[in-house]
Amino acid sequence: MKTRIIVKILVILVAFSTGACFAVGAGPAGSYKSVLGRTFELAGERSKQTQQFQMESRLIHYALDGTRVSTDVYNLRLKCVPAPLSGKPGDEYACLDFTLKLGDAPETSIPALKGWSHVFSLIPTDLDKKGQVFGIDHTKFENLKDADGKAIPKANVYHVYNAFIDFHAFCDYFAKRTFGGRGIQDITKIGQRIVHESAFSEPPVNLGSNVAKGSFFKNGKITLEFKGLCLVDNAPCAIVTVDSGQSSFKMIMNPATSMEERSVGSSHYKGDIYIDLATKWIRKVTFNELVITESTMPATQKKKNEVVERNITIRNVK
Repeated sequence: MKTRIIVKILVILVAFSTGACFAVGAGPAGSYKSVLGRTFELAGERSKQTQQFQMESRLIHYALDGTRVSTDVYNLRLKCVPAPLSGKPGDEYACLDFTLKLGDAPETSIPALKGWSHVFSLIPTDLDKKGQVFGIDHTKFENLKDADGKAIPKANVYHVYNAFIDFHAFCDYFAKRTFGGRGIQDITKIGQRIVHESAFSEPPVNLGSNVAKGSFFKNGKITLEFKGLCLVDNAPCAIVTVDSGQSSFKMIMNPATSMEERSVGSSHYKGDIYIDLATKWIRKVTFNELVITESTMPATQKKKNEVVERNITIRNVK
């Protein structure tokens, strides 16, 4: 029965994509209406096959007059072995490769991250209890160097770490059943919208010696909305939109010994999650974030302002 429903949705989506039109309530249109009014279990159990993902993060830096100053590109490849196959308490993710291209500099890789694996689980780990979000070990991001042995600037190290946070937020946290509050399991029909349990939360964003304790990101009114259905790589998918609302942050960084920089600002991110209706794995994620920052060096009281646009795409390339 489940297979028939998926095939039926696929036929309907192909009809839409080819421009076929039908009068509502006449002929095949009645079946379209019945499918679009169906309930869907978006938070169902995922299939037990190994998955691979490609994630690209493009950070575009703007001057205050709107001029594009530079673009940084971070590329992450991950392999996921589901818990039933790995025998671990959660899905095991291994970093196959991480490369970055900062401005006009040539692209380079980060050897220390290649082959590094970690286990993701929505059940809090000891690292979570220590303020390390999603159980990502901060020590792995200390003193990162590129393939030529050059130290990666501390500000960029944070974005390397944050790529893993972004990935798990959209592919695992927003797209999986929650246990403490409202989540994707509460939207079952197209058009439904809920406030996610993470709304107004304030996770820490400190990172080892790069970003000091007391740094945080405060989410706004995070909502999830079941927008519709589509095809991704010929797979019928549900489209769920995540909107962060008005968010804010504070970061205390130490760019050099005995030097401190404090940054405050606001952020708005919004993205679409494409969930494979058959396997429940993520087929694609696209999201954008606008970040406005004012940074101050307390020693000199010198201020600088920055506007950054973040464009991120995640694709399942199993």
